Order: sequence, then structure tokens, then C-alpha cells
Amino acid sequence: MIGRVIVLLLLIIILSVGGIIWFDYLNVIDAKFVLAPIYSRIPFLAGEPRTQLQISPDDDINLDAERLAIRLQATEFQRMELEIRERDMEDQYGQIEQIVQELNLRQETLDDIERSLRLQGEDAENIGRNIEQSSRNLTNMPPENAVSIIAMLDNQLAIDVIRKTEEIARAEGRASIVPRWFSLMEPAKAAELQRLMAGRPSSL
Repeated sequence: MIGRVIVLLLLIIILSVGGIIWFDYLNVIDAKFVLAPIYSRIPFLAGEPRTQLQISPDDDINLDAERLAIRLQATEFQRMELEIRERDMEDQYGQIEQIVQELNLRQETLDDIERSLRLQGEDAENIGRNIEQSSRNLTNMPPENAVSIIAMLDNQLAIDVIRKTEEIARAEGRASIVPRWFSLMEPAKAAELQRLMAGRPSSL
């Protein structure tokens, strides 16, 4: 019984060692360093035992330097990208600022035009009120005196006063005194005013 056990143990050891040698021969595992004493006794298996690659401290330093160089390069790329974005933002800001200046200039121009039109409207209203007041004053005075004053006026202003007088008379439903004024004027002056009134629009 003991003999069988010993034989089986020997058989197991032989098979294990043989399997290790066979896998090492096929380069599945690396066992030549451990089995070097056995390989030295077998001619066709003898050879240099394979060793693992050893990394020296200098190699570690070189790897660290390589990693640092890669990180520095990535940092440089990020810095360049940030500079490009910053330049783009500056260009866009410049364009926006230019547009704002143009809009402000247009707004100022519109404000000037609006102010000018408002002043013109106020001047026209003032002129209209002055002409109306002059017409009423001339209507209320003797026709001879009114005609002498109209004769001294500028032709356009005289026409504006005469038209306003006729307009007021129509609005109040009474006869206009304008024909009386024309009859008292010098014929040449009356003819000239009537000619200008026929050739110009009836607006102040």
C-alpha cells in the first residue's frame, strides 16, 4: 500500500515537472529561471534562463520627464486655444461696440431731425397765430388804414393776411372785407397781389 502511494506521488511529481517544462518550452510560461538546474542536465533544453525586464531609476526619471513634457504640451495647446478664443471675443466685442456707436449716431440724428421738425412746427404755429391776429386787427380798423398797411407788407405776407381774412370771414359766416381792400389799393398793387394769389397754393 505504501509502495503504491510512493509510486503515485512520484508519478504526480514527474507529470507536474514535465508539464511545467513543456509549457515553458512552448513559451506559455517562463520557468527556466526556476528550472535552471534541471535544464543544465538536459542538453537540448539548456540555455539562458529568461528574465523579466528590469527598469532602472534613470528609466523612471525619463518616463516622468516624458509625462511632464506631454502635460506641458497639452497645457500649451490649452493656452493657445484660450488665446484664440480671447482674440475672437475681442473681435466680436469690437464689432458690437462699432454697431452700438452706429446706433447711437443714428439715434442722435433722429433726435436732431425730430427736434428740428418740432421747432419748425412751433414756428409755423407762431406764424399762423401772428397772421391771424394781424388779419383781425386789419379787419377792425378803417379799410383805408388797413390798405395802407397791407401795401407796406411783403407780397407773400400780404397774401397770407388776405387769405386768412377770407378764411375767418367764411368761418364766421359774414362777408369778406378783402374786395373792399382791393378796391382801395393802387391798381398795379391789387393786380400784382391777385396774380400771385392765383399762382400760389392757398397755404401759409
